[in-house]
Amino acid sequence: MSVYESIIKGLNEAVEYESGQGKARIAKCTVNPAPEFSSQEIKDIRLNFGMTQVTFAEVMGVSVKTVEAWEAGTNKPIGSARRFLSVIKAEPELLAKVNIISA
Repeated sequence: MSVYESIIKGLNEAVEYESGQGKARIAKCTVNPAPEFSSQEIKDIRLNFGMTQVTFAEVMGVSVKTVEAWEAGTNKPIGSARRFLSVIKAEPELLAKVNIISA
């Protein structure tokens, strides 16, 4: 099916649904909460990559002071930083794969 045909099919399905003639497809998924990391776990992740705090801060998109605070236990990562830490901990090769670092 071409892109054009796919778009037309989707539009036709939307029109049918809106007029009460079609049935909507529903996909459900569960999003697991982002894990929390101890100061030692964050340091271990950084050291597993062989990075300084400066380089790790650049990778994470935060300041060096933020990384220092995480590793000292003064602050904890929140939101997307926790999610990103969980991803790179599980898939360390991802940083090179998506050109965040060059090996």
